[in-house]
Amino acid sequence: QVQLVESGGGLVQTGASLRLSCAASGRTFSNYHMGWFRQAPGKEREFVAAISARGLTRSYADSVKGRFTISRDNAKNTGYLQMNSLKPEDTALYYCATGLRITTDYTAYDGWGQGTQVTVSS
Repeated sequence: QVQLVESGGGLVQTGASLRLSCAASGRTFSNYHMGWFRQAPGKEREFVAAISARGLTRSYADSVKGRFTISRDNAKNTGYLQMNSLKPEDTALYYCATGLRITTDYTAYDGWGQGTQVTVSS
């Protein structure tokens, strides 16, 4: 597995931006697809975005399309999630994950970070 550490979360107001980072170590990061997921209190973990191992394919949840951008820098073993025009409903614990399939299904990812909290106030 790849070990992952997220950072960059915080408390912001509606309309603000945040950039989450996901630092990878262990196995070769560039061999794995990467996804971002989030989980709000009392809700199931949901897909946010995913990017293929080489960064050629990206997919987004409809709820974030046009506002969030997923990217990665394999030379730095780091993935990113740029979040613009944040809304209160984006409030959640955000996780990055790696896996051998690029999918919206979180069970297909086997490397997870500890999460970083994003709170958007209205």
